[in-house]
Amino acid sequence: HVQLVESGGGSVQTGGSLRLSCSASNSPYCLAWFRQVPGKARQGLAGILTRPGANPYYLDSVRGRFTISLDRARNTTYLEMNGLKPEDTGMYYCAAQRDWLQCARRTPDYWGQGTQVTVS
Repeated sequence: HVQLVESGGGSVQTGGSLRLSCSASNSPYCLAWFRQVPGKARQGLAGILTRPGANPYYLDSVRGRFTISLDRARNTTYLEMNGLKPEDTGMYYCAAQRDWLQCARRTPDYWGQGTQVTVS
């Protein structure tokens, strides 16, 4: 079992930046960030495999603005969000998978509690 604890959400103006953090209780194969807005399913934004050398995955709408990174020593992933837009508003969830497959592109095995991001 993997426990995930997020932090770093908040309110920011359009064009601003935020950094989300997620600490995992151990080292899963994949760590990812999802976003959910009211009335819609959670959508994978970015994912990173915990093995060295793997390229991260990004949803097209955030590629170039968001950067996912991993501190392997701390089992912590970060999501650096720049150029934020009102449509980025939502609840952001950290997620983990027990395998390498389709990281951030399928329903994960574990979820964090979520952190709200509001862009206005």
